[in-house]
Amino acid sequence: MSDAFESVRRIVDEETDADDALRAVVASVASAPGTSWAGIAFAEDGALRLGPAEGEPDPDRRERVAISYDGAVVGELWADGDVEREDLEQIAVLIGPHVLIGWDTGGEAWEP
Repeated sequence: MSDAFESVRRIVDEETDADDALRAVVASVASAPGTSWAGIAFAEDGALRLGPAEGEPDPDRRERVAISYDGAVVGELWADGDVEREDLEQIAVLIGPHVLIGWDTGGEAWEP
């Protein structure tokens, strides 16, 4: 998935809007070889709320990694398929600032 990591790095470097950046990140991760789905869940009121997601979910093959910003967990990156946890952890570091300012769903399901 290192190609997806480089793609995410470009997205984070070039995209100024957090919403657009996170949509592009999940699309990039979901399109990586061996990956069928990706999503970002936001930490909100002690619970995780799924935000942007793309692909065909396969929860039995889901890898989840925490997304932190300034020492606080602000969400999780989820990916289904043959994904390397190390790659997801590196992506999570890159997107932390975008997740911090991402959607505040107010408990409502996210819709694009």
